[in-house]
Amino acid sequence: MALTAFFAVDGFVFAGWVVRIPDIKEQTGASSSALGLALLGVSVGAVVTMTLTGRLCQRFGNHRVTVAAGALLVASVALPAHAGSAPALGALLLVFGAGFGAVNVAANSAAVELVAALRRPVMPSFHAAFSLGGMLGAGLGALVADRLGAAPHLGLLAAVGLLVVAWAGRVLWRGDVGGATAADPGARVPAASAPTTGGPAAVGGGGGRRGPVGWVVALLGAIALCTTYGEGAMADWSALHLTETLGADPGLAAAGYSVFALAMTVGRLTGSAQLARLGTVRALVLGGALGAVGMTLGALAPVVWLALVGFALTGLGLANVFPITIGAAGELAGPRGVAAASTVGYGGMLAGPVAIGFLADWFSLSTALTTVAALSAVAALTSWATRDALRGGGA
Repeated sequence: MALTAFFAVDGFVFAGWVVRIPDIKEQTGASSSALGLALLGVSVGAVVTMTLTGRLCQRFGNHRVTVAAGALLVASVALPAHAGSAPALGALLLVFGAGFGAVNVAANSAAVELVAALRRPVMPSFHAAFSLGGMLGAGLGALVADRLGAAPHLGLLAAVGLLVVAWAGRVLWRGDVGGATAADPGARVPAASAPTTGGPAAVGGGGGRRGPVGWVVALLGAIALCTTYGEGAMADWSALHLTETLGADPGLAAAGYSVFALAMTVGRLTGSAQLARLGTVRALVLGGALGAVGMTLGALAPVVWLALVGFALTGLGLANVFPITIGAAGELAGPRGVAAASTVGYGGMLAGPVAIGFLADWFSLSTALTTVAALSAVAALTSWATRDALRGGGA
């Protein structure tokens, strides 16, 4: 429960920031391309801290690093509301991104460890908590968008987040699920993060044939990259797409991300059953394909309600791709596997804000968002084309 709370508060504060992006854009007077560069601060801060976090987890333990990273994340969500320019916003988002990246690695490493102890493929349920938190955060943002300014809203999120971290952190700080831990990266954990579709894991977490493991972890990260690009795009640009392209009011525009997050929550709550029925490779292929169809509709729909349907389909499609890939990487190589796959995977969030911002200026925001559909299709095709390698690597 405590670990689930960290996933939930992560999604809650992140979504709260996301729905305020249109207000922050107006506050700073940034163009789409300047905003894209500023938003890059989140991804840069996240990616820079991910590798470091993997090492900290090995030294201090997954749980304690999760608590410290969670405190940084929730405290820093209040900072962007005080930016007066796009460069200042980018600098403040570096801090927020550092907390987000650190929580991602530490909490996922702790989840891999717990999944191994439970011997059940429940990794999607932790990510369902993130999506549920995102849905609640976006829903709250939609309710208060016309009543509260960005500063009091984000300050409230920080206060609520700190309360959750204080409660759940006490449990994690003293808790230990046993078995293979971050302090013992070479220990082999049971293959429980996701059911396989054939073939044993190539090697254990920290030893053996490092070459094949490194290649499979990089491949998992690349598949994750194609879909985190989409998740980042929905977070950063969905509200602006609904307001600027389709003329939605601020409350309805904020609900756009809530619809996406709700669909991801449903997809992840049913993720364990889907994995048991379909197997990992089929789940990755079908998820990427559905994401491609959904985002094509969401980007090109002429009316708001049809775009929302597209956002929902995108959420269902992308829901389990990241949990599957990160869980498999953690099973193969422990916290460093999680850190490596996350670092590659979050390259999508690193490139996404900038790419979409410039494409929106050069063409249109609708056209820019079709790149999400294209990369989702690439994830599906890559998963199918490399299915033997993924199965042989224990994915």
